[in-house]
Amino acid sequence: MLKCPGTSSAQAGRAAACQGCPNQRLCAAGAAAADPAEAAALRERLRGVRHTVLVLSGKGGVGKSTFSALLASGLAADEAKQVALLDIDICGPSIPKMMGLEGEQVHQSGSGWSPVYVEENLGVMSVGFLLSSPDDAVIWRGPKKNGLIKQFLRDVDWGEVDYLIVDTPPGTSDEHLSIVQYLGAAHIDGAVIVTTPQEVSLQDVRKEINFCHKVKLPIIGVVENMSGFICPKCKNESQIFPPTTGGAEKMCQNLNVSLLGKVPLDPQIGRSCDKGQSFFSEAPESPATLSYRSIIQRIQEYCDQHQFQEEKII
Repeated sequence: MLKCPGTSSAQAGRAAACQGCPNQRLCAAGAAAADPAEAAALRERLRGVRHTVLVLSGKGGVGKSTFSALLASGLAADEAKQVALLDIDICGPSIPKMMGLEGEQVHQSGSGWSPVYVEENLGVMSVGFLLSSPDDAVIWRGPKKNGLIKQFLRDVDWGEVDYLIVDTPPGTSDEHLSIVQYLGAAHIDGAVIVTTPQEVSLQDVRKEINFCHKVKLPIIGVVENMSGFICPKCKNESQIFPPTTGGAEKMCQNLNVSLLGKVPLDPQIGRSCDKGQSFFSEAPESPATLSYRSIIQRIQEYCDQHQFQEEKII
C-alpha cells in the first residue's frame, strides 16, 4: 500500500499514492508553504501567537466545541494570559452561543477584523458572527470554506496572544487539511482529541489519530468526555456510555497516545452553554470542573515544554 506523502510535502497531491484520493486537488493546490508570499503573510499575522492548540474529534456530538469553549475560558481565568478562540466549524458554529456572544457582529479596523471579546483577555472569531441569523444555513463547497479559514488567520487582528484555541468540525476533511497547512506556515503546538467512551466514537477517533500522524501534527493527548455520570445526591457513578472496548484509556495505551483526563457528565454544562455562561463559575466544585482544571494544567505544561524544546533547538 502506497503511503500518503502528507500535506506539507512538496509531493502533496502529486505522488503516486495521491492518485484517486478525494483530497488530491486540495493537497496539490492548498498548502500555504507552496506559496512563499502567502506563508510570509500568515507568519507575519500570527507572529504574536505564542501557542496554538487544535481541538479535534473524529465524531460529531462528543462535546468538542464545549471542550474548546471551556479550555479557552479556563486558560483566560489567568488574567495575565491573552487567549483567542477561533471557530472553524463553518457549517455548525456553536461557539458564539456557548460564549454568550450570540448576535454580536465583527468590526473592521485599519489592522483587519477585530475579534469579539468575552473578557478583555478572551477574544473570539466565528462564522456565526457573519450570519444575519443563527438559523441561517451555510451551504458552501470546500474552496469557499478554505478561503474563509485563510481569511480568519490572515485578516483577524489577534494581536499578542498566549494561546490560540482552534475549534474544528468533526472528521478529517477540507477544514482540517486547510488549518494544518495554513498554520504550518507559522506554528502549531499540537492537537487535543475529544472522544466519548463507547466504541462507535473510538472507531472514528482512531482515524483522527491516524490523520494527525499523516499530516505530522503532534498529539497533545486525548480527552474522554461524558465519562460516567456522578449523581449529585447519592454520589454513585453510572456509565451512561459503557466503555465496551476499554474506553479512551485502553485506546491510548494501544496507540501510545497520552490520556489527558476523563470528564464526567454534568447537566450543568449543557445549561451553562445554552445560557452562554461560565460553567466554572456556575459549578466551581463539580467533579467535571475539577477534571477540566487538571486537563487544562496538563495542556499548559505540554505547551511550555514544547516551547522550551523548540528554543533549545534554536
